[in-house]
Amino acid sequence: MKRKCLEGDGCPVARALDVVGDWWTLLIIRDAFAGVTRFGDFQKRLGVAKNILATRLKDMVEQGLLQTSEVGARSEYQLTDKGRALMPVLVTLAQWGETHTQPETVGRRVLDARSLKPLRKVEVLSEDGRVLGLEDIVTQAPVA
Repeated sequence: MKRKCLEGDGCPVARALDVVGDWWTLLIIRDAFAGVTRFGDFQKRLGVAKNILATRLKDMVEQGLLQTSEVGARSEYQLTDKGRALMPVLVTLAQWGETHTQPETVGRRVLDARSLKPLRKVEVLSEDGRVLGLEDIVTQAPVA
């Protein structure tokens, strides 16, 4: 089934999913945060078929999440600012996964690089710094 393009959708969640809505994309970003840059290393860590990985990496470069550079005879993939801006999304997703999925033992955790301690849970804050819950948030269509 072909994916519907949500690029021009009025909802920012839909537009974001149009860019990163494939699980391979987020796993590639996760590994890029961990310092993976080469095709073969992504393939080995992810266990994804080479043709799928090649397609995803090409799409991610076209979307501006990654950029390529030539190092010797090989290409390397580096996160762009747009790709690095997904860090809070991945941290939140990892924290959600630690709490709400099995197994309860975690193989990898997101830690503060300086202290090697777990991060505080990501919170949604108001403009004035108040912690917001679901009941404190509304969505609003733009006024025409």
